[in-house]
Amino acid sequence: MKFIYSMLFVVMTTISANAQFALKTNLLYDATATINLGAELTVAPRWSVDLSGNFNAWSFSGGKRWKHWFVQPEARYWFCDATAGHFVGAHLIGGKYNIGHIDLSNTKFLGTDFSGLKDHRYQGWFGGVGIGYGYTWILGRHFNLETEIGIGWLHSRYDVYECAGCGRNTARNRHHNYVGPTKAAVNLVYLF
Repeated sequence: MKFIYSMLFVVMTTISANAQFALKTNLLYDATATINLGAELTVAPRWSVDLSGNFNAWSFSGGKRWKHWFVQPEARYWFCDATAGHFVGAHLIGGKYNIGHIDLSNTKFLGTDFSGLKDHRYQGWFGGVGIGYGYTWILGRHFNLETEIGIGWLHSRYDVYECAGCGRNTARNRHHNYVGPTKAAVNLVYLF
């Protein structure tokens, strides 16, 4: 989180008088109790840079865990004007997670088997790259609504634990490669 705040401070202190700056929250992440904040800076008439940070530190009933944090910087090209209409982007993603005791029996998605989450806890880090497409609607002078979907590749290193609450390690330093969705956003945007 210190990194995210530092990056936001740097971006905010380097804004020129002509640049457009925006803060945003992803409503999809809000619905999963994930605290998130994004910032976007227009750097040219059709280019912007976006940085989002996401954090979830909650444990849920029944020993369920969905703890994670990640950052996602992105460069965007806008087809008309920056911060309105269609855009494409290239993003990086990286973070850490501690997930377990979630019943997703017989759930497989694009080569990833989620059924182990029922009886095990997975703790590790991930990093990757992706591309995205989005669209932004102007709601008013200071507010926009933005949607984006992205696909890409993630590499993860993790340890496996016997159950969500215990500490007995059953596997160390495993790895997994994932190809599929890396971004889903419905952002409420405030423009300065």
